[in-house]
Amino acid sequence: MAIIFLLVFLIVFALMGTPLAFAIGASSMSFIQSFNPNFMQMMPQRVWGGVFSFVMVAMPLFMLAGELMNTGGITKRIVDFSMYLVRPFHGGLAEVNIIASMIFGGISGSSVADTSALGSILIPAMENEGYSKKFSAGVTVASSTMGMIIPPSVPMIVYAMASGASIGKLFIAGLVPGVMIGLSQLINVNIISIKHNYHPDRKPFDKKDFIHTMVYGLPAILMPIVIVVFVSFGICTASESAGIAVLYSLIIGFFFYKELTVKDVINGLRKTLISSAAIMLIIGFTTIFTWLLTMANIPAQIASFFLSMDLPTWGYALIFDLLILLIGAFIDVTPAILLLTPILLPVMESVGISALQFGAMLITGLAIGLVTPPVGMCLNACTKINKMQIADIFKGALPLVVCNVIVLLLISLFPALTTYLPSLMSY
Repeated sequence: MAIIFLLVFLIVFALMGTPLAFAIGASSMSFIQSFNPNFMQMMPQRVWGGVFSFVMVAMPLFMLAGELMNTGGITKRIVDFSMYLVRPFHGGLAEVNIIASMIFGGISGSSVADTSALGSILIPAMENEGYSKKFSAGVTVASSTMGMIIPPSVPMIVYAMASGASIGKLFIAGLVPGVMIGLSQLINVNIISIKHNYHPDRKPFDKKDFIHTMVYGLPAILMPIVIVVFVSFGICTASESAGIAVLYSLIIGFFFYKELTVKDVINGLRKTLISSAAIMLIIGFTTIFTWLLTMANIPAQIASFFLSMDLPTWGYALIFDLLILLIGAFIDVTPAILLLTPILLPVMESVGISALQFGAMLITGLAIGLVTPPVGMCLNACTKINKMQIADIFKGALPLVVCNVIVLLLISLFPALTTYLPSLMSY
């Protein structure tokens, strides 16, 4: 019964408009003060223990690398590179948007950063080329969901901390779903573009410009590949590879593209500090919340409830898909991962679903929540770019979000899509 009060406290603080990190922390403190004040002295220790992890060092470093690559001219090179890749196909800038998201997502590891960086360039460009405003925004937010699935991924790092799974294997587990989403969205955009006659004007092929674009785009393409190879094959840890990514970003920005400035670095550090501090607060306070749930034996009770249903493995997978989609529509990615992992992972493992498969399912499902009202962080980021209503952006994104849902179902029903490649790794 006491645990109901904990949940009521959380709902009350959330309805009051309290930021989620503080709503979780305040509800935990209120519960402890009401039912066991002696535990209050343990709160600082628990909060610190939640964020004091070597794995978490990688998170702000990857975020900083994404900021530096964005301000250092990388976004423009990605767009130029992608333009040559999609020249023969219908869709033009819409397909560039998706290809660029696949590449940029592997750099920033953040879907919201993807929406903000690419959207500010491609949404106005698409509208100028005759694409509808709704379609331009929809493609941008839907394709940006790959940012947290294609490695390196900040949510994957958070999940690794919560589950104890290998970051390298998680990166590889997310690779196939991310590419599947990208390819299916490309096909979808091609069909829509043919239907609405969206196609750029044919321009003569310029061999000199092509070579220049490929050479200058190569550093952008190599960065995520190098990171994934280094981490996945044990050459270095995730935190070390994140440091390499920052150094790589600085060298490319200062000496190759020569667009990065000291002011950009300072601004990047400031944005990274604010973003990572917010995530760290959520992680710290969520540690208290999940600890209280564990003390009340809630995970075990939930596990017993689900196991009593006596369903086949695919049945449990579909139920959890639905649960993840519902929760992702209302709770942001990081707290959702931290709240759901300790509760659901033991259940999933007991029915034969590995931590790698569940991680891919969880993050793919929560990525859909980024473009689903009412929370929809990518939707909110997009409204700041084109001033459209969230509902209108979602309508434009819906045909492409269907691709994400189909991929979520496929990786839930066919474990090999997420577990085969990691199984080839020797550690």
